[in-house]
Amino acid sequence: MAPDRIPGDFGRKLREARERRGISLRQIAAATKISMSVLEALERSDISRLPGGIFSRAFVRSYAIEVGLDPEATIQEFIAQFPHDAVTAGHPPSEHVEDHEAVESDRRMASTFLRLIAISVPVAAVVLYFGNAGRRMMQTSQTPPAANTPEPAKPSPRFFEDPLPAPSSIPAAETLPSAAAGPPSTAAPPVASASPPRPAAPIEDKLTVGLSVKSPCWVSATVDGQKKIDRLLQAGERQSIDVRREMVLTAGDAGAIALTLNGADAKPLGKAGEIVTRRLNLANYKDYLQRR
Repeated sequence: MAPDRIPGDFGRKLREARERRGISLRQIAAATKISMSVLEALERSDISRLPGGIFSRAFVRSYAIEVGLDPEATIQEFIAQFPHDAVTAGHPPSEHVEDHEAVESDRRMASTFLRLIAISVPVAAVVLYFGNAGRRMMQTSQTPPAANTPEPAKPSPRFFEDPLPAPSSIPAAETLPSAAAGPPSTAAPPVASASPPRPAAPIEDKLTVGLSVKSPCWVSATVDGQKKIDRLLQAGERQSIDVRREMVLTAGDAGAIALTLNGADAKPLGKAGEIVTRRLNLANYKDYLQRR
């Protein structure tokens, strides 16, 4: 019967391999950009200090490569000794990870609100437009026509006594004055045309995350449920990722990453050497922007 695995066996194996090579933890930290606290936790088999899941396995792989161990075999041994911690988050920093259910609830509320805006704004614009058009029609129908034709001559007492003169015999001096020569008419003032409805503000349907790397750093990014990044990014690398629902971003060195959110500069993710996780979506991304 095989002896039970001792929890410290895995970390001790890593430490002994490093010591055989004569490499210090500080050298490994400089080469892998993994913080000293995480490397020390690995050598103590203190998995609770690791972020967990794929990110922890990536740390194990990098450490194994630096000390000359087979990375795949080392990862398999890590999974065998810590099956739960190797596939689930071990200890994400509570101050940097938002409650998933609360985030989902906020996201659903924000999505419903955006849909209501998308429906109500066009309807309001149509109602406003046709309401103004109806008022213009009513005002036009109630406005009396301009008096631009001569008023009919008032009948004189002798109208029926004498025969009507031929049109050519009517003296020009007796021609009735036109309405323009009479008193000013009281025609209604022209109705001011209603201004067209203002176009609705554009509704954001995606979040564009710009990622700039200032120094080598492990980055894991899951976008809308799909893994987009899970590797060591080098200084100078840039990534632009469109997010429809949510991005879960984990950085092994918060000080090595700079973000832009829909073109605006974001606040720093955290301190140098700090492991952080952020959940970014359309409902909350403005909370992460720098204050102007």
